[in-house]
Amino acid sequence: ALGVAGASRVTLQDVFGKLPVKNTSEAPSSSLTIHVLNTLTGQPATGLATHLSQLQGPGLQWMELMKSSTNVDGHCPLFLAPGQVKAGTYKLHFDTGAYWQQLGYTSFYPYVEVVFTVTEQTRKLHIPLLISPFSYTTYKGS
Repeated sequence: ALGVAGASRVTLQDVFGKLPVKNTSEAPSSSLTIHVLNTLTGQPATGLATHLSQLQGPGLQWMELMKSSTNVDGHCPLFLAPGQVKAGTYKLHFDTGAYWQQLGYTSFYPYVEVVFTVTEQTRKLHIPLLISPFSYTTYKGS
């Protein structure tokens, strides 16, 4: 058996130098990303129905662009293709009441709506949402 003195020395460079390097110049998979966390459990909010609308037209009506549900990581992948977030006012509608009900809780908020304005076409926009049955927090992420 080899003792400590006879063992091979492995450096971090040996381990991490062999890992593939992520190309950060790749185009994002989505222009708009969301990430929802259940702060009651500290886990991602899986299966939360989400709707994206944009304020459009002469009468300024909300036009639904798409709907999706969060995955096991709390994300809605491919919410909008790259370059689709253009200047305008948008609304994200999260069906939090149904989400909490399926988990056996009553929610004070039957839904959460996050309305935001994009002033110029953007390559990437990230909106995190932290939820519990009695509170929510959101902010513009990076």
